Order: sequence, then C-alpha cells, then structure tokens
Amino acid sequence: MDRLESMSLFVATAEAGSLSAAGRRLGIPLATISRKVSELETHLKTRLLNRSARRLTLTDAGHAYLVACRRILDDVGEAERTVAGEYSTPTGELIITAPIVFGRLHVLPVVIAFLSAYPGVDVRLTLTDRVTQLIDEHIDLAVRIGQLPDSNMVAVRVGSIRHVVCASPAYLAEHGTPKTAQDLATHNCITFEGLALATWSFAAGKTEFTVPVRSRLRVNTAEAAIDAAIAGVGMTRVLSYQIADAVRLGTLRPVLEAFEPEPWPVSLVHAGQGLLPVKLRAFLDFAAPRIRERLLHSAWRSQPA
Repeated sequence: MDRLESMSLFVATAEAGSLSAAGRRLGIPLATISRKVSELETHLKTRLLNRSARRLTLTDAGHAYLVACRRILDDVGEAERTVAGEYSTPTGELIITAPIVFGRLHVLPVVIAFLSAYPGVDVRLTLTDRVTQLIDEHIDLAVRIGQLPDSNMVAVRVGSIRHVVCASPAYLAEHGTPKTAQDLATHNCITFEGLALATWSFAAGKTEFTVPVRSRLRVNTAEAAIDAAIAGVGMTRVLSYQIADAVRLGTLRPVLEAFEPEPWPVSLVHAGQGLLPVKLRAFLDFAAPRIRERLLHSAWRSQPA
C-alpha cells in the first residue's frame, strides 16, 4: 500500500464529502478510491468514515487522522517544493484572509501591486470577519485586528487602529460637542449593536469604563452607521480607518479623542513552522511596509481636548 497516496485519497474524500465526488475531482474511478480508503482503514485497524446511502461522515478517529494527514502531506509538499526550487523563486498560490472592510480598503490594493511585481505567484484573497484557523483551513497568511491570543503563530505588527466617536459638523453645530464621555447621554447615537441600549467603552488614563448610549438609529453595518452620521442623524463609534476619507473631506469630525481606549494592533499572522516558502516571505516583505504606510496615511492628528 502506498501510504501517502492513501492519505491523499482519504483527505480528498473527506473534503469532497463523498467517495464519488473525490473520484470525479481527481479523475480516479470510484472503485479505486473506495478500495484504497478501505485498505487504509484495514492498515490502521479502525474505521475512518461512516458510509451511508445518502452521506459520508468522519468518525472521531477520522477527524483526528484527517488533521494528521494534512500536516504530513503539507510537510511532504514543502520538502518537494524545496527541491523543485520554490524556495529560490516565488511561485505557486498564496492564500490570504483579511477582515472585509479593512481587506477591501488596504489589503486588496497591496495584493494587486504584489501580483504585478511577482507574476509567478497567484493569490486567493478571502475577505471575512470570521476568525479563521490558519492550519486547519490551509491559509498562508491572515490579517488580524485586535489583541492576539497566545499561540504558536508568528505575528508581524503593521500598525494600529482606533475606536473613534464622530459626528457631522452640522450635527455638532446644532447639538454641541461632548466634552466627556458621559455627555453622550444627551446625544442621538447611531449603533450597530442588537440592543436599543448600547454601551461604548472609553479610557481615562489606564482606567477603562463604559457609558450607556441611546440608539436613535440601529443598523447592522459600520458603513450604514457612517452614512447616517454624515447625514446628521447623530454620533456613531467606528474604527478609525473606516472614516479616514470622511475626516479628510470634512464630512465627519472626531470627538472625545482624549477618552479613546487603547488602539488595537493590526498584524500579519502566519504559522511560521519551518522554512517559509519564498512566496510567503516575498509577500511579507512586500506587504508589511506598504500596509504600514497606508495606515499611517489614513491616520489624522488628534484634535485638542
């Protein structure tokens, strides 16, 4: 039995959801797929797959073995790429994930420039606000916003973003500018939380505190909250990069900057296991200074308190 071949077929079957789908994807007869997976189960003396007429599911042993197979096959692929020269010339597909709005505004332009500079590399960019699992989902690099948990991942910090309260100049002219966070109690607020009574966090020195705000308008995206704030509905609280253009254009004005909580770091995160493929190292070297520069460019000077 070719152990690596059997592992590859097992992984393909688990990812495709059925033996027949795996066979179609690989161009291998169903009987061959079935026989080799059965031989693997016999060798391991355990069942990896629960088979039925309608569906195929992994056993508990199958789940554990799938993770191990992916890791082993990745290691073998890495060794083969080393011999084939991928570690001397950037080639192959690079899989990247980033938060939706940040990715569209700051990561996608850098990826486009990277593709032009490195014609041998293809990029699959997934924009999602879900926290992805790099190893389990075969992701090379993730852009993360916020404090990172302790892990074996390697993080390259490229900047930070702030939580900013803002409103249109017209709203502030009519309703006044709050001097303290508690002043928000008298203001119309735009939130994108689920409750009518939301709380916003602030800081005084090293002490953090929250204040309740009344939602004059509740929406489900930051973009909608920003549009409503520009229209003069009230104040909203968003991330600094989301309103950088509006602040520069003068359609929104930050307030309560002296009470902002600690900024969130922005990091490029990768597994960092073993020798990095040149495609990943090339992207890190290319992207880190450019994203850092974009974040600096999108910042603005704090207004006097």
